[in-house]
Amino acid sequence: MTKPVARLIGENGNIYNLLGIASKALRSAGLDEQAIEMQKKVFTEARSYDEALRIIMEYVEVE
Repeated sequence: MTKPVARLIGENGNIYNLLGIASKALRSAGLDEQAIEMQKKVFTEARSYDEALRIIMEYVEVE
C-alpha cells in the first residue's frame, strides 16, 4: 500500500497540528481506520515528540 502524502514541512510544528494534517491526508485517501489507529498510537505509545513523528511517518509520506 502506498502512503498518502501529508505536507508537514513548513507547517506549525505543534504535534497536534501535525497529527491533524496527517489524519486529514489519511481520511482524504479513504483510510479512516488508519487515521484513528495512528491517533491512538500517538496518544498511547509516544513518549516524546520524536516518537510521535516516527508514528506519523509510519502512516503518511511526509513532504
